[in-house]
Amino acid sequence: MDFDLSEEQRLLKESVDGLLNDSYDFDARKKYRTEKGGWSKAVWGKLAEQGLLGLPFSEEDGGFGAGAVETAIVMEAMGKALVLEPYLATVVIAGGFLRHGGSAEQKAAHIPGIIDGSKTFAFAQLEKNSRYDLSDVATTAKKKGAGWVIDGEKFVVINGENADTLIVTARTSGARRDKSGIGVFLVPANAKGIGRKGYPTQDGLHAADITLTGVEVGAEAAIGNPDNALDLIERVVDDARTAMCAEAVGAMDESLKSTVEYLKTRKQFGVAIGTFQTLQHRAADMFVAVEQARSMSMFATMAADFDNAKERATAVAAAKVQIGKSLKFVGQQSIQLHGGIGMTQEAKIGHYFKRLTMIENSFGDTDYHLRRVTDAGGLI
Repeated sequence: MDFDLSEEQRLLKESVDGLLNDSYDFDARKKYRTEKGGWSKAVWGKLAEQGLLGLPFSEEDGGFGAGAVETAIVMEAMGKALVLEPYLATVVIAGGFLRHGGSAEQKAAHIPGIIDGSKTFAFAQLEKNSRYDLSDVATTAKKKGAGWVIDGEKFVVINGENADTLIVTARTSGARRDKSGIGVFLVPANAKGIGRKGYPTQDGLHAADITLTGVEVGAEAAIGNPDNALDLIERVVDDARTAMCAEAVGAMDESLKSTVEYLKTRKQFGVAIGTFQTLQHRAADMFVAVEQARSMSMFATMAADFDNAKERATAVAAAKVQIGKSLKFVGQQSIQLHGGIGMTQEAKIGHYFKRLTMIENSFGDTDYHLRRVTDAGGLI
C-alpha cells in the first residue's frame, strides 16, 4: 500500500503550510481570539482564496472533488498552527451533510457560500445528558403544514455564536433514545425563536448554548429523510472524527517539536536538560506515541472509502482510541517537561495541551470508542 502523497497532495500540503506559517504565529493567534466570534475573518478569506474551503465538494458544485486525504492534510496543518477558524464545523461537518445527504437545491443554496467564505455553519447536536449518544435527541421537530416547528435546547455548539446557519438534529417521532425518528434541519441562525448564549471554550474556540422555541422552517430545511437520518449523522460525525484525528496528529507533532527545542535550550546545573538521559527517553516515548497516532490517523482516513458502514465506523473508533491515548501522553509529558511555565497563558505548549484535551472529548472519548471497537468484535 502506497502511503506517499501524490504530486497534487504534496503541493496542497506546501500551500496550506505556507499560508499558516505566514498568517498564524502564536502572537497572531492571540490577536485573532479577540475578534468577534473568536476567529479571523481575514484568515478565513485567505483560506477561501486558496480554494481550501472548496476542497471536498464536487466539481459540479463548484469545488475540487478532493477526498479524505486532502482534508486530513489541511486538518493536520491546522492542528500544528492551532487554527481557530471554523473549518471543521463549516467545511467538514456542514459540508459533509450537504455532500452526503443534501438535495440539489440545498447544495446550490449553501455550498457556494461555504466555498467563497461568505457563510459559516455550526452543528447543533449535543443535548443535556446525551453525552456521546447521537441517537439521544429530545429536541422535537413537529409538522406544521409542509414545514416544521422545532423546539429544544442544544449545548456547546462550536461556532454557534457566530454561524450564519445551524444544522440541528431533532426528533420527528418516537422516544428520546430511539434510533429512528431523527431528522437533520438547516436553520437560519437569525430565525425567530432562536436564543444564543456564546462563550469561549478552554481551547480558545468559541461555542454557544442554543435554545429553539417554536422555530419554524420550511420543508426544504430537512436534509435527507427527516424520519430516518441517523445513518447520515453517523457518517458525517465519523468524517469529523477522522478530521480531528489528523488535527490531533498535527498538534502532537508540534508539541513534540516545541518540547525537544525547550530541552535543548533550558539549562540546569550549567547544562541543557536535554542532555539528561531520562528526559531523552521521555522524548523518545513521545515520538513513538506521535507516530502510532499518525499511523492510526492514516488508517481512519483510508476507511473513509470503505463501502461497509460498520467496518468504516470500527476503523474510525479504533483510530480515536489510539489518538486519545497518544494525545494524553504527549500532552501531559509536554507540560511536565516544560515545568511550571507550561501552565501559563504565555506558553504556547499549554494551548496545545488544552486543544488536545478537547479533541479527546469531542464526539466520544477514548473509553467510549474502546467500547465501540469491543462491541464490533475488535479491529477489522
